[in-house]
Amino acid sequence: MATALRPETVLIVDDEELIRDTVALALGDEGYTVVVAEDGRQALELARQAERVDLIVLDLMLPHINGLDLCRLLRREGNGVPILMLTAKSSETDRVVGLEVGADDYLAKPFGMRELIARCRAVLRRQSRQQTLDNSLILRCGDLWMHPQECRVMVNEVPVDLSPKEFRLLELFMRNPRRVWSREQLIERVWGPDFMGDTKTVDVHIRWLREKLEKDPSHPQYLVTVRGFGYRFG
Repeated sequence: MATALRPETVLIVDDEELIRDTVALALGDEGYTVVVAEDGRQALELARQAERVDLIVLDLMLPHINGLDLCRLLRREGNGVPILMLTAKSSETDRVVGLEVGADDYLAKPFGMRELIARCRAVLRRQSRQQTLDNSLILRCGDLWMHPQECRVMVNEVPVDLSPKEFRLLELFMRNPRRVWSREQLIERVWGPDFMGDTKTVDVHIRWLREKLEKDPSHPQYLVTVRGFGYRFG
């Protein structure tokens, strides 16, 4: 039985109650889950709960922490939740500043509700496409995850520290599951054709990888020896 997707959650941040309630009602009618905040401090705490928030509709002029500073704080913390910034200021400078501190889109007051909803949908679509692209770049086998672009490896969600050669060796294996590689092929692909050392360096690096990745290095599940031929992944 298919699992229903959860409704996307929008955090609306505006100190004007009428605007806050009107936008919340309109987005709720469109099927979004709506959370509201009336000042920057409250919004910051809600936005830090990344698993709850898919989009922030953020007013520029807020008590305690203004919209620009809130956006700047979230981006410095590494929070990439999409932000649609609202403001009564319509000058090009204000729009540029908002986008430069990390906002994803900008809408000047007064605005039409249909345009606001359309912009929310557009920002969320872009975010969904980006997440799909990011996920496609992740290599995974069981509890072992590799993020090639970030040079990160995790086992059971715990980061694993690899040397550059170990990382390149593991990436080659994960991009070619089940393929058997000889020591000579691995040397050429990872160390390069000009490598002058002993091919047994491959065995040493495989052993180090097993010690870092395998539950039982003596009985490996990821880096398997194929006797008489070399090694394969999985």
